[in-house]
Amino acid sequence: MSRIGKAIVSAPSGVSINISSENLVTVKGPKGELVQKFDPAITVETKDGEWTVLRESESIDHKAKHGLFRALLQNMVTGVTEGFKKELELVGVGFRATVNGQDLDMALGYSHNIVVQMPKEVKVSAETIKGKPPVVTLESIDKQLLGQVAAKIRSLRKPEPYKGKGVRYKGEIVRRKAGKSAGK
Repeated sequence: MSRIGKAIVSAPSGVSINISSENLVTVKGPKGELVQKFDPAITVETKDGEWTVLRESESIDHKAKHGLFRALLQNMVTGVTEGFKKELELVGVGFRATVNGQDLDMALGYSHNIVVQMPKEVKVSAETIKGKPPVVTLESIDKQLLGQVAAKIRSLRKPEPYKGKGVRYKGEIVRRKAGKSAGK
């Protein structure tokens, strides 16, 4: 049995979980509301403010979905109570980032600036401290959307292995290579 799937999801006070007849799970909390469609083979039961995710059979497909949907439910509860945050560093000479409303304007060493329009669910801010690389902070209640937006920004200039320049997650370790002079 799935270890993740059989773990109980406890909803703190102020969080309500509703399940409609079309297998739509709605989680409402102090930070907002999230909706996720669940597979018909997966059911969610409540008991004393604790939620349990159950599956209808022992097939491999149902076992995989059991853990997946329990993790999705837990992420929804965490999102509407605490929210999620990702930080990206822009490492490179002349790399800059500014925010204008929901537009993130970045100078990443190309001949032009790159403007990324953020979804309305994602809050973006940019910070520049002298002597440190600029940091772009993304915040949202939807973990999947946040990761997707952060990956899109990172893909605009992935960290290269020789000088380490590019957009990286804060705390990410870039594997470095020696240049041509190392062989002599």
